[in-house]
Amino acid sequence: MSTLHWTEDHTRRSARWHSENGTPAPRRTVLADDRTKAATAHRLAREGTALLWRGDYHNARRLLAAMARRTDRAPARPGTTSADAFHLERRARRHRARLLGRLLVLLEEDHTLALRRAPDLREACRQAYGPPTGPTVVSLRELLGVIGAHQWRTKGVDVPALGARIHPHYGVFSPVRGEYVDLVARAPLPPAAGLDAGTAFDLGTGTGVLAAVLARRGVRRVVATDIAPRALACAEDNVRRLGLAGRVDVVGPCLFPEGRAGLVVCNPPWLPARPSSALEQGVYDPDGAMLHGFLAGLPDRLLPGGEGWLVLSDLAEHLGLRTRAQLLAAFETARLRVVDRLDAAPRHPRARDSTDPLHAARAAETTSLWRLAPRE
Repeated sequence: MSTLHWTEDHTRRSARWHSENGTPAPRRTVLADDRTKAATAHRLAREGTALLWRGDYHNARRLLAAMARRTDRAPARPGTTSADAFHLERRARRHRARLLGRLLVLLEEDHTLALRRAPDLREACRQAYGPPTGPTVVSLRELLGVIGAHQWRTKGVDVPALGARIHPHYGVFSPVRGEYVDLVARAPLPPAAGLDAGTAFDLGTGTGVLAAVLARRGVRRVVATDIAPRALACAEDNVRRLGLAGRVDVVGPCLFPEGRAGLVVCNPPWLPARPSSALEQGVYDPDGAMLHGFLAGLPDRLLPGGEGWLVLSDLAEHLGLRTRAQLLAAFETARLRVVDRLDAAPRHPRARDSTDPLHAARAAETTSLWRLAPRE
């Protein structure tokens, strides 16, 4: 835990520094308010200077938007390959996040944001950060994410395959892409996990949405795991909301729970790259560690006649980050055979956005549910 220092009214002040993505406390911080021009703020941020906002809340949001427009003016460097384009876009996003993250705000001892026209953010901050531990400085960009997450958690996300809403917590990937949920909802259950008889594992459960789908399909007992404390708390909350506490057990932190199951489901992060925030851990998996961990452990965790369901997009293949041959070789190394494969086309807006630098790969993407079983 680090401390941010600044000077205000000729007085040296300090507060706890918090960054969800692990950004270190800025070395230099100056005050900014309603008189601060976007050009000045952008220049200071590019130079590495943070700006602690002391003006009107809505003006701070407008300044952040103006800084974003100035940052986005720089033309994107074209990549010679799909992998180049992916890495260049990731680099540009990290630069953008780093620069915009230098506009800061101070949360008071009780998570109050003491700015003119600021909303009451205490509950949103408590849900994201836990009980207040004293004055804390965070980036305005991060705080807006906290507000958005609170709204998602309150409203919930409609999941048609479940016939209910799932309420994602801050830092837990939201099930807004329904195709992978639909695949789990329609794949034929193996006899070892049949209705009212078997046990299923949901590895990396996140919000608990897939565990809930399996329970609603009639699987007698579902054990949901995750390595992230926020995800475990989120899954427990959703299981309780859905009235499935007697059918779904949330355990962890771990990948595999104890014992064996007739069905083991895993929807690992789809891209073998390093995440830059907690939320990105639902998308990026360095070196495919979770994918390979699931495959390696699967044969010894299945009951006779059981199956492992791997839910995975082929976006990494279109981006040149992994080949289909490498994926099939990973099945072979794990002593697994493919029973069947169900496919679904993407329905999210980015698949239709021709201005996206990765449009060609996203438009060609397919999400698959691989039904796997141990080799005989």
